[in-house]
Amino acid sequence: MSIFSTGKPLSKLTKVIPVFLAINNDYAPYAAAAIHSLTQQCDKNRYYRVIILHDGLSPVSRIRLRSLVTNNVALQFKKITNSLYLKAVIKYCAREKGASDFFSSAVYFYRFFIPRLFPMYEKGVYIDSDTILTGDISKLFDIELDKEEVVAAMVDPKVTVIPEFKDYVDKAVGVPHDEYVNSGVMLMDFKKMRKMHYLKLMVDLIEKYNADLVAPDQDYLNVILRGKIKHLDSCWNTEPSEKLPKNTKLVHFNLFNKPWRYTDVPCEDLFWNAAKGTGFFGDLKRQQEAFDEDKQKADHEKVAALIKKAERLSKTKKPIIELIIK
Repeated sequence: MSIFSTGKPLSKLTKVIPVFLAINNDYAPYAAAAIHSLTQQCDKNRYYRVIILHDGLSPVSRIRLRSLVTNNVALQFKKITNSLYLKAVIKYCAREKGASDFFSSAVYFYRFFIPRLFPMYEKGVYIDSDTILTGDISKLFDIELDKEEVVAAMVDPKVTVIPEFKDYVDKAVGVPHDEYVNSGVMLMDFKKMRKMHYLKLMVDLIEKYNADLVAPDQDYLNVILRGKIKHLDSCWNTEPSEKLPKNTKLVHFNLFNKPWRYTDVPCEDLFWNAAKGTGFFGDLKRQQEAFDEDKQKADHEKVAALIKKAERLSKTKKPIIELIIK
């Protein structure tokens, strides 16, 4: 079957639903589980196109990912190539980094290139690769944004419960913590983002400040789009827990909640059941087995360093980055 075959004439299908993920080759196994979960939950009468933004994928990864195609879920690869904007992002991410800068990868910024790279779409959905769908993603795509709203995303739960992150967002980012959203799951209005030249605004800020931030891509998003974000219901970005709310549509295995690293992670069965339908299941199990005590300790030290960095940056007297639109 062709990776673009729908199994049905396009004229008989409703509007194409574009769903984007951004990965490097190491993230391919997790993305595969996310995509497989999407295929199991989608509406068989609608057409989905999963578009993978990447900086280089091995032939094996491509073949395994292509095997996830169904009659109404197509797959497309898009390699992010050099441009002036990308070079600026790569330069920014390549600045001297420590253990607390593990969110400072150019891959995290790929999602903001989507409106420019895909002018044929007016809107679309972005999901991180460490997510599992328990509901139909088309329901997120169908959410209406008000006239001034550019994206829809959920208020970041980590910010509301970790005091250091709360202070960092309030003081260093300059966005009230109860407005600050997680960028791992978003409905994006590409048309509005193109009209406001979002990518240029972001790169201009990057080059102006070269700011030392905790979660740069997410921080810039919250600053640039403050007051223009619809807050999603938590069902679309639910953290793993022993008892998920009944209306959960998407589970986000964030920070420590990685089933391919740790055992006894809440909702791990959801992940492993999705992973079984991919060609990466054995690789993921071996990753888990290889993630020994030393690696777990290093993982915890990274998160501790991230929290310490947030605490340090929150002592600023004014926001680190400021957007002034004339």
